[in-house]
Amino acid sequence: MQFDRLRRRDFITLLGGAAAWPLAAGAQQPIRSVGVLVPTRDTDSEYQRRLQTLTDALQQYGWTDGRNISIDIRWAGPGAEEIQQVASSLVSLAPTVIVASGSVATAAMKRATTSIPIVFVMVNEPVAQGFVASLAQPGSNITGFTNTDFSVIGKWVELLKIMDPAIIRVGLMYNSKNYPIYDSYVGQLQANPQRPADVVRAAVGSRSDIEPVVEALADQPGSGLVVLPDGGFTITNRATIQATVNRHRLPSIAPYRQFALDGALMSYGPDDMDIFRRAADYVDRLLKGGKPADLPVQQPVKFQLVINQKTAMALNLQIPPTLLVLADEVIE
Repeated sequence: MQFDRLRRRDFITLLGGAAAWPLAAGAQQPIRSVGVLVPTRDTDSEYQRRLQTLTDALQQYGWTDGRNISIDIRWAGPGAEEIQQVASSLVSLAPTVIVASGSVATAAMKRATTSIPIVFVMVNEPVAQGFVASLAQPGSNITGFTNTDFSVIGKWVELLKIMDPAIIRVGLMYNSKNYPIYDSYVGQLQANPQRPADVVRAAVGSRSDIEPVVEALADQPGSGLVVLPDGGFTITNRATIQATVNRHRLPSIAPYRQFALDGALMSYGPDDMDIFRRAADYVDRLLKGGKPADLPVQQPVKFQLVINQKTAMALNLQIPPTLLVLADEVIE
């Protein structure tokens, strides 16, 4: 009888322990977090589309915001000082992975953390800017997806010249405070005897600089404008830039499709939605324990040429057949 009671007691104890196993095995795992730093305001519809693309792509990898990950989007900018403050605040939350859009945001994140994995998107020349050791071997906690390289700047000048053969001078617009690296590019282009047109700096440091810079360029016959990639300043101020360019009837080209939709003569650049979609792959790998140093920096694979026919007509320009053939989209 004593033996039977002992066995029964042991059995109940064992059963109780077994009953607890499924509860432990099925306990909710800690939700991993993805921090996102965007160098503009949350009213920017273009960036909202990009982030939705990233979120949708993450769902394809099995990551759903509010279920097994928490996505914390921080908007800031376009000033570098504000972006740095927001970057430090984001790091204090200790997210599992951080996505940084543009060079200024990436530089801010690089200063804020050397341990949290960072995936940058739409960054120009990451090696020259000191974000990674090389494209093939990033060598730190940072990797990601580039936007354009120096050679594309010459392509923009060439496209403007093909569209309007009368162009003899092209201004390169960029925020000199955020992107001092462009100063050396202007010098290299000016020294290139094969350039299709003269190039000049059209640097701006604030929104109030846009009008006088564009006006000074437009006052010189045969001028055109290239808006260089700038994830913060040029996108945030694209309405002002485009309205000023249109008012002065200046042929212009930009890297972002949204500029052509807003009235720029042309846009040519990487498919930004594709870049954000591909970035989800790296975020997925890092959430699963991968290391940024093992993920080579990737370059764009899809480019888009968009031509605004209405703007061409307003400028009394006939779109050359060669460009019509190459165009991915013609806005009528």
